[in-house]
Amino acid sequence: MADFSLKNKVIIVTGGTGILGGSFVSAIAEAEGKVVIIGRNKERLNKKEEAVKSAGGEALSIQADVMEEAQLVEAREKILSVYGKIDGLVNAAGGNVPEGILQANDDIFSMNIAGMQKALSLNLWGSVIPTQIFGQAMKENGGSIVNISSVSSKTILTKVLGYSMGKAAIDTYTSWFAVEAARRYGDKIRMNSITPGFFLTEQNRTLLTNSDGSLTDRGNAIIANTPFNRFGKPEELNGALVWLLSDASKFVTASTVMVDGGFTVFSGV
Repeated sequence: MADFSLKNKVIIVTGGTGILGGSFVSAIAEAEGKVVIIGRNKERLNKKEEAVKSAGGEALSIQADVMEEAQLVEAREKILSVYGKIDGLVNAAGGNVPEGILQANDDIFSMNIAGMQKALSLNLWGSVIPTQIFGQAMKENGGSIVNISSVSSKTILTKVLGYSMGKAAIDTYTSWFAVEAARRYGDKIRMNSITPGFFLTEQNRTLLTNSDGSLTDRGNAIIANTPFNRFGKPEELNGALVWLLSDASKFVTASTVMVDGGFTVFSGV
């Protein structure tokens, strides 16, 4: 179906060198979109850009930190100078930080508040700030913005308080922004989110797997509570992503697509 194509759409992916973000970049390019990869590591950016181009896609990589407004403004101006427009934004930057994890023996009344704030800020403002900056270019022609939520925003997971609060805030922001944008711009600007279940990434790998590749107790508990009885594969998020970015979902806003193997709804019995 033509509506599922991203042909000629200019789409930005923040966190585009990570495991999930990198998969998003590839999917957009495969759907014929012009993908802009935003990340902090220049070497990884260059590698991802070359991989897309080698596969026949179109890509532009820009080094920038999603928490630094000035860097994002500079990135926006470069994108507009090359492509003249921005049609989509995927806020894939985020994840956990070690100091934002509460260990089993830690006192819940003596938490590392700075660490929790860092995790919360990355996962909330790391999506809000890029939306503020890149969204300026969507006012006239419209566009689709996709945030990345988490099952931890909907069901309680031990240890990861800062991360969970950040993702819960993203859920609220997604709904709020979608409504406010619709009231101001009609159906031109949409915002939705994807809620992944458990996918092995750089940030959670040590929580879920041991050095020999076997599962930790936490990893085993997650699998036991996932009806599909496995972790997700990064590419299994791509169908939802392309749909939300494409014209096939043009009457969809303020929604989240659950891609969690049934984890969120399973009671364990």
